[in-house]
Amino acid sequence: MSGDGMDPDVVEGLRIRIDPAVGRALARSSGLGFLGSMQIDAQIDHALGFVVILEQRFGGAPASVIDLGTGGGVPGLVLVACWPETRVVLMDANERRTLFLEETLSDWPGAERAEVVRGRAEELGRRPQLREQFDAVTSRSFGVPAATAECGSSFLSAGGAMVVSEPPEPSPGERWPASGLALVGLAATTGPRKSDRFRYQLLEKVEPLDGRYPRRVGIPSKRPLF
Repeated sequence: MSGDGMDPDVVEGLRIRIDPAVGRALARSSGLGFLGSMQIDAQIDHALGFVVILEQRFGGAPASVIDLGTGGGVPGLVLVACWPETRVVLMDANERRTLFLEETLSDWPGAERAEVVRGRAEELGRRPQLREQFDAVTSRSFGVPAATAECGSSFLSAGGAMVVSEPPEPSPGERWPASGLALVGLAATTGPRKSDRFRYQLLEKVEPLDGRYPRRVGIPSKRPLF
């Protein structure tokens, strides 16, 4: 990646690490209504953007990552496929989606270190075994920036990194203001990273999260910090 652009050859090189089982699993997920209308190949390419950014950030696979609101398994299942030695946690509040993911991973070779956790991020982010325990956090479509930052920071350890999928076109106004991110121990060190089709924001964990956060269920979205 040079500047804020993502080298397409890097993404192309990562595709060979994707077992065909990933495409089949995502096709089933789509058939169950867990994914949007984007084609499966494009879903995988979008997920690989998270892989590229985090591998460049850490110089390889992070030791642990949690996918915030993993939904139908994007980017979570792609992270599992690319990083078999990484602790990958797929987190979602929906029972049907998490049961699907548990079934998918139960007989998936190389998924021994992957796990599915069901619950609301506001509550899970206060569990000692999860709170600030991860090197990386990924978020494809969790919520508004302030809620994503507040909840995501609760899982991210000091010095860790969060990658958030951005809208395809720049939004009016500042999505990640420095003053707002500072409230939850985060900083945006660069502008959005771009591939030919997708955009991502990299956030760094620069301070421990204040014990007030995350606030109780629903409040981060109803009363965003910024």
